[in-house]
Amino acid sequence: MQIAPRKVINAWCMYDWANSAYNLVITSTIFPAYYEAITKNRLPDNEIEFLGRKFVNTALYNYALGAAFIVVAFMSPILTSIADYRGNKRNFMRFFCTMGSIFCCLLYFFAPQPLPGGGTMLSSRSLDVGIFCMVFACIGFWASLVFYNSFLPDLVPHRLRDRISARGYTWGYIGSVILQVLCFIIVFFPGMFGFHSDYAKDFMPPRVSFVLVGLWWFGFAQISFRYLPISTVKERHERKNVFTNGFLELKKVWSQLRHMPVLKLFLVSFFWYSAGIQTVFLAATQFGAKELHLPTDKLIITIMIIQLVAIPGAIIISRASERFGNIQTLMACVLVWIGACIGAYYTYTDIQFYILGATVGLVMGGIQSLSRSTYSNLMPDTKDTASFFSFYDVTEKIALVMGMFTFAFIEERTIKFGGMRNSVLALIVFFMLGFVWLGLTMRKANRLVQKA
Repeated sequence: MQIAPRKVINAWCMYDWANSAYNLVITSTIFPAYYEAITKNRLPDNEIEFLGRKFVNTALYNYALGAAFIVVAFMSPILTSIADYRGNKRNFMRFFCTMGSIFCCLLYFFAPQPLPGGGTMLSSRSLDVGIFCMVFACIGFWASLVFYNSFLPDLVPHRLRDRISARGYTWGYIGSVILQVLCFIIVFFPGMFGFHSDYAKDFMPPRVSFVLVGLWWFGFAQISFRYLPISTVKERHERKNVFTNGFLELKKVWSQLRHMPVLKLFLVSFFWYSAGIQTVFLAATQFGAKELHLPTDKLIITIMIIQLVAIPGAIIISRASERFGNIQTLMACVLVWIGACIGAYYTYTDIQFYILGATVGLVMGGIQSLSRSTYSNLMPDTKDTASFFSFYDVTEKIALVMGMFTFAFIEERTIKFGGMRNSVLALIVFFMLGFVWLGLTMRKANRLVQKA
């Protein structure tokens, strides 16, 4: 196949630049800390009411994210089928990008009201706005990525995909850090931007940051939408119905897995340890704010440590896999995660939290990258790569939902004697199950090699 023009490839990379700010600012740093700060109250155990039921504030956050990922997991096969159709995926990508960025901006209205005698109060209406906007922004972000990723095979041949994919990741990292630094300046120096009252200094900088993320995401995405093709290669397979075909493809993959024992065992292991990994990343800021009472600046420093350390960590893990093998390296990474969970349970100071963040960062990016490449290597020689990766994606999302719901449930049930620390400790079970199944995967693979 021909290589797409440079401006088209760069336009594809630009969408990573545009959307990565959401993942950093909204998912990982400022929004989780802001949410925890404005939803804590003097009621028992920081309970808040949502849709007629009382929740622990951070548990509600995790339940809401879990619900968003249930929607994403259900939609993923349909979206993948539409992406495979290769007709109007740019328009679908534009729709979900616009939806996500709009709801990101609407988080501005998630704010407490000042009280006449001093202090603030978060109304139930404002809480509803915050939760629903967070859920729809999350759905828009992940759904748009389905179409974004599906463009890559149409733009460059197989030999260049790793390089172009890495370029997109790099652009996304640079773009997100630039906007994050701008948001930091607003949060740490509110007086420079006209926020002088106590209420304005405490609540306006994060709200402005949410709007900036939405505008950044939507604005730079227009470059992608201008140059990415409307339609690309002709349809690869005959599609009867794009809304049911995705689920039929998943069923087809599932039936094939019965005859691929090594890949099936690996997917089971991936399900368990992925549930732990994603939950730790999404709940890290909440843990620091609620259990350690760290201010926003120290929480942001920790997330930045994780991101910066993740780059050399991914390189180290990649080289280790070349020397020791993929499964063995993954097992070593899972052991590090188990140690990190135990360490988190006994973490009480900011220095300990920084060290924990650096440890997590070393294995965060590497284990995700190595998991995807291992899955790719174990896949059969087939043209239905999109279907197999859709199965992989759905597996990851369902695992994330289970991890978030388990984390929130345990926190609520043990809030009187440990709370979130117990939730972190419980994640060890996920990692241990992943480790065991990785061992079974390696043993099965060795047996097949011996038979051959």
